[in-house]
Amino acid sequence: MEAQTEIEISDAEWEVMRVAWTLGNVTSSQVAEIMADKMGWKTATVKTLLGRLVKKGALRAEKNGRAFNYYPMVEEQPSMDEAVGTLFGHLCQMRVGQTLVDLVNQTELSRTDIATLQAVLTEKAKHAPAMVDCDCVPGTRC
Repeated sequence: MEAQTEIEISDAEWEVMRVAWTLGNVTSSQVAEIMADKMGWKTATVKTLLGRLVKKGALRAEKNGRAFNYYPMVEEQPSMDEAVGTLFGHLCQMRVGQTLVDLVNQTELSRTDIATLQAVLTEKAKHAPAMVDCDCVPGTRC
């Protein structure tokens, strides 16, 4: 896979990418079948989304007889990290902590995930400021 580049992916395109990342190599028929079951999408919708993802450089299409095989050209974790970073960049930095708390409360996590989070937070607490400044409007407080 190529180095991660910023590619804007719509919500529907994310669903297709999740299938491609999970299977690694997928045909349009496989994606259409999965998306029909999961989302109720028509084959034409899936083919449109696959075409957009190829054009954006997120997927590579390779002709195989009458069918096409699709391969992810961007990695899953960096793509997710980029999307979350973009989202959190739009939030007031003063409120990011509470947003993370809410997210953790709403998300099913494994014991390993929880232990990792606890270790990261313990280390981060050693150097954390007492309060994070608002970054919405320079020179003001939220």
